[in-house]
Amino acid sequence: MKILDISQPLHSKMAVWPGDTEFSFQLTWTKEQSGSVNVGQIQLSTHTGTHIDAPFHFDEQGQKVHQLDLLLYVGQCRVIHLSEARVICVEDLQKYDLSGVLRLLIHTDFWKDRAQFPTDIPCLTPKAVTYLSEQGIKLIGLDLPSVDPIDSKELEIHHIMNSYGIHILEGLVLDHVEEGEYELIALPLSIHNGDGSPVRAVLRTIN
Repeated sequence: MKILDISQPLHSKMAVWPGDTEFSFQLTWTKEQSGSVNVGQIQLSTHTGTHIDAPFHFDEQGQKVHQLDLLLYVGQCRVIHLSEARVICVEDLQKYDLSGVLRLLIHTDFWKDRAQFPTDIPCLTPKAVTYLSEQGIKLIGLDLPSVDPIDSKELEIHHIMNSYGIHILEGLVLDHVEEGEYELIALPLSIHNGDGSPVRAVLRTIN
């Protein structure tokens, strides 16, 4: 068994959504100052790096982080690779047998330099989301900062996914992951009334 870390490291030079809170970490107490311990402080957005979106992020009536079913974020998943796709459509997804898959991670290989926030990303089409719902998918993860275009205000794909009960995992790092079956562990922090949460996402090999 191997564990593959598919999370973005958190550091001060990482790319965040333009205008959002930049990540910072500092020691507020040093061992020298306290006499016994180092104690750090972090500041970050709930959508920093690898994170989940709770429906409340885009829907005032949607579930908040503390209300989410944790089983969504732990269990068998499938990783597929759609290299250099400009848009993720039904025809791309039909190349794979997704029967019985509840959690689907899509490696687009598009966001290569994670020190720079992308201005354009490949997105799922509405028909592709409908197709994935018909296959029984309940969680979609991407190696991108969003499931919608970067400049979208309507967040159409977020809303369509929510209408089908499909949950969202964004900002994955899948460069070192081969296509196949894995066990996903990507638990959000228990943030009461939260709109999203960073996660430490990992894959465990099954064989």
